[in-house]
Amino acid sequence: MPHDADVEKVVIVGSGPAGWTAAIYAARANLRPLVFAGRPKSSPTTILPGGQLMMTTEVENYPGFPHGVTGPKLMAYFEQQAVRFGTRIVTDNGLEPDVSNADDGHSYSYQDCARVDFSRRPFVVSSEDGTEFRAHSVIIATGATANWIGLPNEQRLARMGGGVSACAVCDGALPVFRDKVLAVVGGGDSAVEEATYLTKFASKVCMIHRRDQLRASKIMAQRAMSNPKIEILWNQVVVDVLGENMITGIRLKDTISGAESDLPVGGLFAAIGHTPATAFLEGQLELDAKKYIKLRDPYRSTTSVEGVFAAGDCVDSVYRQAITAAGMGCKAALDAERWLADKGIE
Repeated sequence: MPHDADVEKVVIVGSGPAGWTAAIYAARANLRPLVFAGRPKSSPTTILPGGQLMMTTEVENYPGFPHGVTGPKLMAYFEQQAVRFGTRIVTDNGLEPDVSNADDGHSYSYQDCARVDFSRRPFVVSSEDGTEFRAHSVIIATGATANWIGLPNEQRLARMGGGVSACAVCDGALPVFRDKVLAVVGGGDSAVEEATYLTKFASKVCMIHRRDQLRASKIMAQRAMSNPKIEILWNQVVVDVLGENMITGIRLKDTISGAESDLPVGGLFAAIGHTPATAFLEGQLELDAKKYIKLRDPYRSTTSVEGVFAAGDCVDSVYRQAITAAGMGCKAALDAERWLADKGIE
């Protein structure tokens, strides 16, 4: 497969830990990767380029930062490192060549990947403005978004570090949550796991569930109900999050009587699932029942289409951590580099 100078060697879709790590490795392999970093979106929730870390004020479990680092700053470091080695980014102004000194934001806007066509080779990856980029290989690293309740004050407090989170493993050990009454919204296995984890730090954990029994598996449900630090509030939904600079409580509504009540809490964790950002891949790649990308080999990053690789939370429904996503991004870049070499493209 001879290399056409007008065809990108590798296009990376996504700008979280997986996407930028893939870009760092691909750039250092002289593949000159092109990144679709994405544009901010609001659904009822906010989705930002950089992934879920952009909603995290303090990251204390990423190696190399003994005193912690903010999520946005960590992602800025990832991006600057990728660009330092020659990564290019699709923006409204074309291809941004260098943002290595942009510590405090950018003077440009990223573009989204609007569609892909993996039915022909080279592959075609199209931007929002209709520009088509041809690529020998593609790495999908679009991540997944946490399913929030969708309340305005919930989102505001989550963005400002006001005690609202969608990841107990990421944030539960922070000093702000220690020895507090914490609330977990959800009734599935993930909610039980989050609540159980939080009992290590909280004085008490209240699980808020809209039904009269948990959706979790029997063994997980029993684990929650037998934990003396977990209280399950049945038939309740959160209708408001209280607090100005820091959460002070949540307003609950009884799904049977309609009565409302306020519950004082020092933290709120949404554990109602995640949605992988893969809708644009329908009909292009094989997805599982929950719309996560299926890998041909669980130890690799290969997808159902040869030459297309995937990494991060759009694949991983289990761990969903920045460091595991970064590791998967490394694997995807190495897999892409070796695949290109096998095809005679270097």
